[in-house]
Amino acid sequence: MQTSELIGYLAAALTTCSFVPQALHTFRTRDVSGISLGMYSVFTAGVALWLLYGLALAAWPIVVANAITLTLAGTILTMKLRYRTRPRD
Repeated sequence: MQTSELIGYLAAALTTCSFVPQALHTFRTRDVSGISLGMYSVFTAGVALWLLYGLALAAWPIVVANAITLTLAGTILTMKLRYRTRPRD
């Protein structure tokens, strides 16, 4: 394995793991009040595009990291949509 590929996998592991605490907290508490719907929507779309980019290049650190991150970010986004509070009339 080349040094650049090792760096890619390490970077992927660190950035992907950063989403685990938020996903676990959101799943356990169902508290989505501090999560921006706009930010997570755009972020999730961006991660999906990074995944496609990685697939197009056959860059496996990019593919693996973004597949996992897309799953976590998509889960958080889904919970935000499902558990958000509705404004009162």
